[in-house]
Amino acid sequence: MSCFLCNSSLGKKLVMSLSGMALVLFLLFHMSMNLVALIDLINGDTQYYNGVCAFLGANWYALVATAGLAILVLIHFVYAFILTLNNYRARGSQRYAVTASEPGVEWASKNMLLLGVIVVLGLGLHLVHFWSKMMLVELMGQHEVLVGDEPVVPTDGLAIIKFTFSQWYNVAIYLVWLVALWLHLNHGVWSMFQSIGWANDKWYPRLKMLAKAASTLIILGFMAVVIAFYVMR
Repeated sequence: MSCFLCNSSLGKKLVMSLSGMALVLFLLFHMSMNLVALIDLINGDTQYYNGVCAFLGANWYALVATAGLAILVLIHFVYAFILTLNNYRARGSQRYAVTASEPGVEWASKNMLLLGVIVVLGLGLHLVHFWSKMMLVELMGQHEVLVGDEPVVPTDGLAIIKFTFSQWYNVAIYLVWLVALWLHLNHGVWSMFQSIGWANDKWYPRLKMLAKAASTLIILGFMAVVIAFYVMR
């Protein structure tokens, strides 16, 4: 099994599909959690989102989930890089996981690795803005973190979001990142289903529609939080 997953093209695509599916589910969960912050912002409250942050702080289950997520991201990116290199060598710049035909080739499908790099860079910035001021601070045994010039407790996620998205350049960077993530998901979700053998004339258009609906829902949820916290700062 390990040789199949590491050496076979089909095995690599299976790993990409399963890791990608898990990451999409995480994004859906993370977006839903962020909508709680949006509700608190609208209601002028803090208890619900900060309560979630306290529950998901430096607790053992959150640490295990964070480690698992980091491993999934690493696996997904490494396998994407390997598959892209293999396909460039074998077929030039064709897509790594697409078997069904369509009129024309979408830009996203030809630039999945580039989009993936942008997504990973954005993830790094996101970790600096949030994880390093929340879970990492707790792990270091500190009880406060500077947000701007104000010390706050690391579970005050609402204050950290407000400060981060009060700055226009952060808003611009995050919106560009989210557009890249949307393009990546648009192609990646339906490509994931194709890679596990669900590509046929009947299901192909349905999967594309489902992929666009899912990726658009996730990204619009994230964008709503970014824009609302800037507008209502």
